[in-house]
Amino acid sequence: MSSWAEVVGQEQAVGVLQAAAQAARNPQSQRAMTHAWLITGPPGSGRSVAARAFVAALQCSHPTENGCGNCEDCRQVWAKTHPDVTDFATEKSIISVEEVRSFMHAAQTAPSRGKWRVILLEDADRMVERTSNLLLKAIEEPPARTVWVLCAPSPEDLITTIRSRCRQVNLRVPPVKDVAQLLMRKHAVEWETAYQAASLAQSHIGIAHRLITEEGRVEQRYQQLADLLQIENVGEAIFYVEEMLKENKQQVEEELATRNAREEAELKRILGLTDREKVPPAMRSQLTQLQEEQKRRAVRAVKDPLDQLLVNLLSFFRDVVVMQAGVNHPPINQGYQDLLVAVALSSTLQDTYRKVNAIEIARKRLQSNTSVNLIFEALAVELIQ
Repeated sequence: MSSWAEVVGQEQAVGVLQAAAQAARNPQSQRAMTHAWLITGPPGSGRSVAARAFVAALQCSHPTENGCGNCEDCRQVWAKTHPDVTDFATEKSIISVEEVRSFMHAAQTAPSRGKWRVILLEDADRMVERTSNLLLKAIEEPPARTVWVLCAPSPEDLITTIRSRCRQVNLRVPPVKDVAQLLMRKHAVEWETAYQAASLAQSHIGIAHRLITEEGRVEQRYQQLADLLQIENVGEAIFYVEEMLKENKQQVEEELATRNAREEAELKRILGLTDREKVPPAMRSQLTQLQEEQKRRAVRAVKDPLDQLLVNLLSFFRDVVVMQAGVNHPPINQGYQDLLVAVALSSTLQDTYRKVNAIEIARKRLQSNTSVNLIFEALAVELIQ
């Protein structure tokens, strides 16, 4: 299957990238090709997938196709094992200077097997200005066979000087039906199941995949909204929030504990130590750095599911607004008809707008240092019928 088959609902962007990959094969006709690319699009648009399909097309060894998906080079790009492709993605809030220096060093080496040395940076928006300026120097003066591919939610997430040196490709939110067709193809599910997952995910491809593959995820999403909307008084609101946050934190800690232990074991292996050996003082700084990174990742890991809950709430009340306004439009929350009708009939359009505003305020506060308990307690009180 072609690498481009993974890029959903992005015909115009795919056309630009395919033309560049084709031009890259011909040294006499590389006007469509450039050494730095910036692929942007809203969360779930598939910008990382589009970037990887482009990288696979650049490295593809098929005699006529660009990104055949079947050759050894294409398979290694998708498996993140290609020797000439440096992948970088992070779950931390900020990309450090040390990390930027590491893939800047990789950018200076010549390709060992493929046609290009490619640096694929999936989270380019997570750099502070000092780090961005360091990266700018590498992009300004790249070696002849080096290509930078940066991904970010929007061009404005990067400093102007980096944007001006990259060719920009903008992705859109893919149509629900296109995401549903992708789910049917990859997971062999019925249309109704695929369409519900794509709609509930609001075309966010990653979330849609999880709704299909993780058992009970669809039911859990419904129950979480139903429980929050059934709170009747302040006491219940405080109790619900306390239990919800405790459960969320426990789940995140369990998931991270296994991962952190694996990373520490891998670090010890690299340092030449056994699992039971203590890290000597001379090497302790490396372990300390890893633990600091894990702490920063934990903060984001706790907040991400909570932000997703708020996004789900916004989609629910969008459907309520549509219903209360008498607009004939299919709901995002497929399968929630009874709950939507109950909420729409028990409140006014003005009341629904007030709740939407409260949810948006909660999302903004969640990105600050405000107490998470206070954020959700205040929101739960606002949502009381």
